[in-house]
Amino acid sequence: MLSDMPRERELSTYRAQGDQRTSKVRLGALAAKQSGCVTWAQLRTLGIAPASIRRWTATGYLISILPRVYAVGHVAKDERTRLFSLSLFAGPLAALSHGSCAYWRGWLRYPVSRTHISTPRRIRTKLPGVIIHSERDLSRELVNGVPCTTVIQTLLDLAATEPLKLAHRALAQLDYQRELDPYAIRAACGRGRPGSTRLLRALDSYIPGLARTKSELEDEFLYLCHRFKIPMPEMNPSVHGIEVDCHWPDLKLAVELDGGRNHGTGPQRTRDQRKAMTLRARGISVIRYTEDQVFRESKQVANDLLAQIEQRRKAKFAA
Repeated sequence: MLSDMPRERELSTYRAQGDQRTSKVRLGALAAKQSGCVTWAQLRTLGIAPASIRRWTATGYLISILPRVYAVGHVAKDERTRLFSLSLFAGPLAALSHGSCAYWRGWLRYPVSRTHISTPRRIRTKLPGVIIHSERDLSRELVNGVPCTTVIQTLLDLAATEPLKLAHRALAQLDYQRELDPYAIRAACGRGRPGSTRLLRALDSYIPGLARTKSELEDEFLYLCHRFKIPMPEMNPSVHGIEVDCHWPDLKLAVELDGGRNHGTGPQRTRDQRKAMTLRARGISVIRYTEDQVFRESKQVANDLLAQIEQRRKAKFAA
């Protein structure tokens, strides 16, 4: 019997190693679905003992990235991993929300100042640069590998917490992608539902061309056109192989907007002049307005542009 003891110890060690390998396979499969992240609760659900969790943490196989949230094998420094780890921290039904979700969906040009996460749970722990909206009853969907609030909920949250221009841009982007459903939005907006009034206002006033702009200056120029009832131009089209900022094809009129950073150098001014000469040779009138003029002298810009449009219309009818 004594002679069997080493063999029994060997078999016991083998079984433990086999269990460990099986656990790591299950863990790897789960982490692969979650951008390489898992929670303490998920580890325990997989049957991994606290002692194993501590040992794997000590050896670097599990890396603590948030309280009770781990990266498996390595810390991937991409945005998807960061966002997924935050949703795991906030609970199994948590989701990216508000302006953070709108940016992740590709509706906004820049991220909002802090990351927003919504969860049905009550979370008291605060994280730097993160706003957790607790005790929310919400539905979620996976967007580019990250749990997110639904389209309509994201729009409502965006309208409730951010400047209305961001809701305008989100609606314009959805319109451009042919994914905007005004009837569903109006049906979802109701009395007492946060963001409803502002979202309906944005739905009635957004400018579809915002989906084609590349800067805040171009956004502001479109708002200027809307405010002074100027016909909306095409934004950033290719005209005879040249990209222009704004174009009215029926009038053969183009507007170039000069931001201080992009058009202040000598070489850039030379390129701008060469571009304008080429367009004029094709019969297209080119007007230039600076950033200061658009933001600070909007009425003068509108009057000048309206006069140019009227002049081009007269020339068109006289031809």
